[in-house]
Amino acid sequence: MGNRPARVAPAALAAGQVIDGFRLEERLHQGGMAHLWRVVRVDANGEPVAETMPLIMKVPRIKGGEDPASIVGFEVEQMILPALAGPHVPKYVARGDFTHAAYLVMERIDGPSLRARLDEAPLPVDEIIEIGSRVATALHDLHRQHLVHLDVKPSNILLRPDGTAVLVDFGLSRHDKLPDLLEEEFALPMGTAPYMSPEQVQFVRSDPRSDLFALGVMLYHFTTGQRPFGSPESVRGLRKRLYVDPVPPRALRPDCPPWLQEVILKCLEVRPERRYQSAAQLALDLQNPGQVTLTARAARSRQSGAVKVFKRWFFALGAESRSTARLGAASQVAKSPIVVAAVDIDHATPELLEKMQDAVRRILVTEPGARLACVGVMRVARIGLDDLVDADGQSRHVKQLVGLKHWARPLSRQVELDDGRLTFHVLEAPDAAAALLDFAERNQVDHIVMGARGAGALRRYLGSVSSQVVARADCTVTVVRV
Repeated sequence: MGNRPARVAPAALAAGQVIDGFRLEERLHQGGMAHLWRVVRVDANGEPVAETMPLIMKVPRIKGGEDPASIVGFEVEQMILPALAGPHVPKYVARGDFTHAAYLVMERIDGPSLRARLDEAPLPVDEIIEIGSRVATALHDLHRQHLVHLDVKPSNILLRPDGTAVLVDFGLSRHDKLPDLLEEEFALPMGTAPYMSPEQVQFVRSDPRSDLFALGVMLYHFTTGQRPFGSPESVRGLRKRLYVDPVPPRALRPDCPPWLQEVILKCLEVRPERRYQSAAQLALDLQNPGQVTLTARAARSRQSGAVKVFKRWFFALGAESRSTARLGAASQVAKSPIVVAAVDIDHATPELLEKMQDAVRRILVTEPGARLACVGVMRVARIGLDDLVDADGQSRHVKQLVGLKHWARPLSRQVELDDGRLTFHVLEAPDAAAALLDFAERNQVDHIVMGARGAGALRRYLGSVSSQVVARADCTVTVVRV
């Protein structure tokens, strides 16, 4: 740190000042670490330059005597933001180094943060589901870009006008492909105390499941109105989450559904391997609560007893994290894919159904952390009424659901899909290809397995579906033929 120039930013910032072609218009926020200014780009004559998006400038507050970690954190954010893309992060525009003026210019997100919703907690369950699934989707996108955020909290999550969740403030983040300056220069846990994962307390910064723990803390707070681990102010206080479990949400809010308690407590497991293994898997459960497998977590009504807590405390003494994700965020996500088996129960031949079982089984054997979603499409008319029952008076929807479960039964025995890794979905849509593509996009699917019929007009008909899926899907597609 001693080699860094002392002059890091203009001594005083004021509206109308121009820094490297950006004019300060209005100070939006003055925090302990940085100022946020609304800015516009101007030309050499001071005239505004047309922009495709509103801009914001982040300038660190550095006057001497501040925490060195805040300076390094600003450098980290300057380094990481240009490496990220997509709707879940602000677009990078420009940066200034510490030799002249330290700043970071990015897209200004015209939407609120989730911080205000904490004051309204407990929130309705439907809103908790919506928030959780949107944030999980955003986290999965960042994890696939090799990033672990490590400071997920309501104030760092903004919502675009269309509801898309955007993560901001990457000063504590770690990118697989970039130097981890914080780890290199400091030997203390980094994060916001109420949201830090057990492995962060134990100095592990490479596991994307840390972000899922933080999201679990948020969901717990939105559900109960309380923080699961309080707001500790010391490392000793932080370490309590290694052995003291939170009060079950249903003990604080009796109308909390058992499935939601299951999801929240799974996110808050001490050991990362017992949590959701990817944010996409968490989002899938939040969007399909009826498919959540209930365990003892869902029925828990009180905290663990003194004997159990003592045992956990004893084994936590001096223990290092057993995190297995030291290879990085993207590696952990790749180990935990979501696989869709698109099964046409009504028209596929027994031979094709068996071939699909074989194909899916091979994938699951080679991907032991995969989640399997069995999907069927029930075609309905675009206009007019459909018969929702067949000639025998049975529900077509239920009949497809039963058929999917029957098809998957051998798989669940062969690869032990009995721990919430198997779900079933019947989609009602006039366009089978569009329905499958939409399901894959919404649920961050990594691999689609689907069948093709054998010959003639039927093959040409299904071929149009499979060809559309192959051409338009953003994930891997395997088409099985007999």
